[in-house]
Amino acid sequence: MTQRLMEAWVETPLEQMNVAVIGTGHVGLITCVSMAAIGHSVRGMDIDEAKIAKLNLGISPFHEPGVEDLLRKSIEQGRLSFTSDPGEALGDADAIFICVGTPARANGEANLIAVEQAARDVARYTKSGTIVIEKSTVPAGTARRVEWVLKHERVDLAAELLVVSNPEFLREGSAMRDALYPDRILVGAESSQAFTRMRRLYGPILERGAELIETDIATAELAKHACNAFLAMKISYINGIARLCELADADVVDVARVMGSDPRIGPHFLSAGLGYGGFCFPKDLIAFERLSVQLGYDFPLLSAVARINDDAIDNTVRKIRDALWNLEDKRVALLGLAFKPDTDDVRFSPALTLASRLLDEGAVVVGYDPQAATDAKAELPDLLIEHDPYDAVRDAHCIVLCTEWAEFQSLDLDRVRELVAYPVVVDGRNAFEPDRVTSAGLHYYPTGRPDMPAHALESVHA
Repeated sequence: MTQRLMEAWVETPLEQMNVAVIGTGHVGLITCVSMAAIGHSVRGMDIDEAKIAKLNLGISPFHEPGVEDLLRKSIEQGRLSFTSDPGEALGDADAIFICVGTPARANGEANLIAVEQAARDVARYTKSGTIVIEKSTVPAGTARRVEWVLKHERVDLAAELLVVSNPEFLREGSAMRDALYPDRILVGAESSQAFTRMRRLYGPILERGAELIETDIATAELAKHACNAFLAMKISYINGIARLCELADADVVDVARVMGSDPRIGPHFLSAGLGYGGFCFPKDLIAFERLSVQLGYDFPLLSAVARINDDAIDNTVRKIRDALWNLEDKRVALLGLAFKPDTDDVRFSPALTLASRLLDEGAVVVGYDPQAATDAKAELPDLLIEHDPYDAVRDAHCIVLCTEWAEFQSLDLDRVRELVAYPVVVDGRNAFEPDRVTSAGLHYYPTGRPDMPAHALESVHA
């Protein structure tokens, strides 16, 4: 994949711009690499000097398919470098992306202190005429605050700095492709000059057919939160339908297929399971709810989405408890710990929330994940970790599939049956073929589908 991504851009003509990126987290690093891949000269900036040292060696701080190879190629080509010095990063920049974190405060509101600090750095170090691009997911009205900081920190420059909103729409696990081949590029600005500069910045990507949507700044800021909240709503909706299916002996997979065939609904984000996780959806949903309250609008649907998402974990715990009777001292093996496949991100991971609940009820919980094991252990020290899926399921009283990594499809289920203490599989993602599981002598407990007893218990050891 990396070779195809890079080869697509090496011959692209470009009027090169000097691009600075403040923040080298997931969004910031993807922005650095994608801007360099299309031909710009890019400097990434971060206060974490240890991270900067590794980035300059071509070492990514997280797992994301394709990013590390493209990172190294861009460094070798002289298009990308990293620094902890804001003066070095921002001094000659034509465009500056603000990609810092916006974690939730205790009350759910987005913490924008890093955005403010980034704006202060821009005001202190940047040159006249630079375009300042708000990339972090922020509440509507944040760009006005950034402009306020620029105006008061640098009165002489503020009128010549162009502030725009350019939200990211990256999916962890396919972020590199999303950055280079996006469905759409959203730009919110208040001047024709700003729109012109952004078209120049994204020129090669736009020439390859990406849709450009231009709005005012507030609309762009709000649209990002609206998108994430709507996708979270679809996930919670199908999980609510899954609960109804279990009570009515219906099949949520077929219900989702019927729904998804309607072009007004579409098939995406209609997979029932443990619910959504990751850093974006939980944080952005509550921040959006807090924004609506601040603006004077009661938006109860948003709190219902979060409540139904929490209930997906509750339902899985009930399912495990029903299968095992008592959880004390039972060994439960979790296959997958990242919040989704093809990433090592365990922030707000449903698997870790489930693990914590099981530990609280006295179970012994062991996990396996091809990428996220180290971070999962750091997040939840009482979680036991195995580095092979068969070691993880050995002597388990219940196996729970939490993350639909592709490698789990090739598990030897006959071998699994020989290793486990109890033949119980709870599929938190409906990733297994039911007949394949039951034919191996394993009881199958899917999500939103009828439970299926093992077909071949008499032919295997108890």
